[in-house]
Amino acid sequence: MAFPLTERIFRLKERGATVRTEILGGATTFITMAYIIVVNPAILSFAGIPQGPSTVATILAAAFGSLLMGFYANRPIAVAPYMGENAFIAFGLAAMGIGWQMRLGSVFVSGLVFALITLLRIRSWLANSISASLKHSFAVGIGLFLAFIGLYETGIVTSSVEGMAPQALIRGASSLLSAPDVPVKIGNLRSPQVLLAVLGFLLISFFLYHRVRGGILLGVAVTAVLGYIFGLGKSPQAVAAIPFVGKYSLTAIAFKLDILGVLKLSFLPILLTLFLMSFLDTLGTLVGVGAAGKMLDEKGNFPDIERPMMVDAASCMFSALVGTSTSGAYIESATGIREGARTGLAAVTTGMLFLAALFFIPLVEPLQQLRYAYGPALIAVGLLMMGSVTRIDFGDLTESIPAFATIVMMIFTYNIANGLTAGLVLYPLFKLVAGRARELNAGAVVLSLLCLVYYIFGLPH
Repeated sequence: MAFPLTERIFRLKERGATVRTEILGGATTFITMAYIIVVNPAILSFAGIPQGPSTVATILAAAFGSLLMGFYANRPIAVAPYMGENAFIAFGLAAMGIGWQMRLGSVFVSGLVFALITLLRIRSWLANSISASLKHSFAVGIGLFLAFIGLYETGIVTSSVEGMAPQALIRGASSLLSAPDVPVKIGNLRSPQVLLAVLGFLLISFFLYHRVRGGILLGVAVTAVLGYIFGLGKSPQAVAAIPFVGKYSLTAIAFKLDILGVLKLSFLPILLTLFLMSFLDTLGTLVGVGAAGKMLDEKGNFPDIERPMMVDAASCMFSALVGTSTSGAYIESATGIREGARTGLAAVTTGMLFLAALFFIPLVEPLQQLRYAYGPALIAVGLLMMGSVTRIDFGDLTESIPAFATIVMMIFTYNIANGLTAGLVLYPLFKLVAGRARELNAGAVVLSLLCLVYYIFGLPH
């Protein structure tokens, strides 16, 4: 049942949604992405940004972006600081000796550029110029990327160097650690956490097979309760805390960004990298979750893409102002969409839960350590997103090779932007080699050149 105001704002009937499914979907998305509350401040601390204020800034950025996505774009897609971009801000720029104030300044400027090209409809023109096979490869790559994150977070898959002494990776006279011969291996299947994660995946799969409403969220909840029963969850040190005061005050980081310092030629590679990473992350996420939620049109385009892209731009600028890294549409939104979310009410629900988390940071922190509970949800969603692979034209190598490169580079470099750029560079190249240049449009060529510039002059990582 929809209330008149809710129906007028979110058009639930038009999209075949109900208030119940939207709230459930928004809550599911929050559960699977709330780890960002803990992880993002931990990563940004390496850039010198204090963790207490950074935690509040992370929550505010997620709440602002998700609420804006819900009310302005009316899409069930949550927003938060990006994983990958935060590591670029913290580690990728470390060797350049740039303070965090200038790093945040570069986030703001890149967000401003996003807004300008979105207003000029350049972003949507570029987005709609990508072939259908490439778009569906985005969904497949993101699905496998999510599954890999879930497998690694739960310990089902782990680093091959886990348990090894550092000396084992030193070869010859070098004082540096060498890369392991095998990057990953199967985890400890006798570990209670790993066994719980496997059980969690089986539970979620069972609920999905029987089409139980809220099956993903229910699977996460049952697994978490079992973990606490067996003593595998830590108790919070406190239940609530007042934000914006004491160690959670934003005074130390809000509005401390240095914008003028980044407006020089030497910063162009940084701005280019942030621009392309965010543009492609957002594009890939929108197409990926759009495919999962059947939101794409018959050409594989995301309708009215300018609105969610403008939300992405505004979120970037807001994030820099409050003191955190680049924000944008989150791939974990696919979990809520798989629960039936179809409108912005789901994103508003996620945003409201983030706002509530501001007052319960001590309570939320230990919950986000329950990787064995939320990890299986990511694996399950990865499985569900694999359906898009059937819509890639494997009979045409000029379509399948760029699509394949997109998928494998996304997963095996652990970076969505790397996969997207690889596919976009290769697509026009193979069309030209095959003598089929007339199948290309100007947007595909522009995207390919931009991505090539990213590899030559940017800072890929």
